[in-house]
Amino acid sequence: MINEFALLESKTLRSSVLGRTDVLDRVKALSLLPDGMHVTTAMVATYFEVTIEAVRQLTKRHREELEDNGMAVLRGSDLRQFESDNMSRSLGSYPQARRSLTIYSRRAVLNVAMLLRDSHVARQVRTYLLDMEYLARTQPVENPPQPGTVPLDDRIDQRITRILGTTVVPMFNALIATSGEHRRELIELREDIENVERTLCRHHRRISGLEEAIPTDRVRNSITAMTWQAFERHVAGLLRRDGCRDVVVRQTYIDRGIDITARTADGRTVAVQCKNRAGHRHVPSSDMQRFAGAARAVEHVDVALFVTTSYFSHEAQAIADLSGVLTVNREELEAWSAGARLKALR
Repeated sequence: MINEFALLESKTLRSSVLGRTDVLDRVKALSLLPDGMHVTTAMVATYFEVTIEAVRQLTKRHREELEDNGMAVLRGSDLRQFESDNMSRSLGSYPQARRSLTIYSRRAVLNVAMLLRDSHVARQVRTYLLDMEYLARTQPVENPPQPGTVPLDDRIDQRITRILGTTVVPMFNALIATSGEHRRELIELREDIENVERTLCRHHRRISGLEEAIPTDRVRNSITAMTWQAFERHVAGLLRRDGCRDVVVRQTYIDRGIDITARTADGRTVAVQCKNRAGHRHVPSSDMQRFAGAARAVEHVDVALFVTTSYFSHEAQAIADLSGVLTVNREELEAWSAGARLKALR
């Protein structure tokens, strides 16, 4: 599995995920210039919550890679034309003429996210990319077809998925890149299309699951083998599978008792605490109190979800019931992992 350090160090790995520019808006809204395609160095620094100088030093060290992915330095007539079309309408006039201006495409901004070490926002972007990589590598495949044959349902799914991936999604990407006024609506529509695409990819496996017993042993063994980091990413993947968006795993900084944040399909805020406990170690009341306080008193979320690979003590369950925290124990987690949906996310 790809880890964050490999992503920071390997240009090849970075190139393999540079097409997922949609993660920028899922982590944090990226403001663009009026052309709907570019941002300035100052706007990049604002997005990643770092200094302009930090971005400039990064571009010096990785200029060739960033230029390959859409960073450009404008001068002369190109600069004057660009400022005439964009800067005067967005940032006002300047007291003195600038000699050059560095601009970044969305792809270049994503490239910066995979190179910028000291930024919480950049780490969140990398974490999201790692979540998608983990899901792509660990998604179970049931009833694999015999060599040389493809089931009818799979052929239908593949055709529709190919149409979505090669026409509809690129169309939305182009519209988003050229439209400033309705950009947020277009992003949401594209996310809906991507959800449909993912659902179609799971279609055949879900149908097969209805015709045979749920592979509880395989699911149980898979959960048991997970590290706490893998478990958090697994739960994040389940949230996305059930329609949640803006899913962020807080592995890389102080989480105050909240491991994952998200939004349901209807816009409710979600906070999740994950406890990967071996054997029959129950979740104590102290852990529940800490999470309930963070979710209700500090974050004020709509849905507070506590997920564990074990079970809850009587005191912990009582606190959860009083504070409105929804609990998912080992048996419920196995059912959720096998394909069942949580009622709280519907």
